[in-house]
Amino acid sequence: QVQLVESGGGLVQAGGSLRLSCAASGSISNINAMGWYRQAPGKQRELVASITRSGSTYYADSVKGRLTISRDNAKNTVYLQMNSLKPEDTAVFYCNAEGLSSGSYYYNSLWGQGTQVTVSS
Repeated sequence: QVQLVESGGGLVQAGGSLRLSCAASGSISNINAMGWYRQAPGKQRELVASITRSGSTYYADSVKGRLTISRDNAKNTVYLQMNSLKPEDTAVFYCNAEGLSSGSYYYNSLWGQGTQVTVSS
């Protein structure tokens, strides 16, 4: 069974850094795009950054210049390097995979369980 497993969240002071990882487990032949979303208390889930298999990236305006997304296709893993963190970055971060192929199965969209990121002022 395919699943996304996130790691790397935690508590950090403002200005600090964290690195999130998300690994897709199972027998996977392809993942079109991978991304990170976040959801702060009382707010809607929003796309933070995404990356295609070929490496094209997208960033939300609020994180440009501070967060960097990357992926290792051989490991079916996506990373989010977060620098210069701000208290307003506090949220649960969710990993997403789009267009995931595993054997005879195709997943339009698959989500991880989420990892908490808390930035103290």
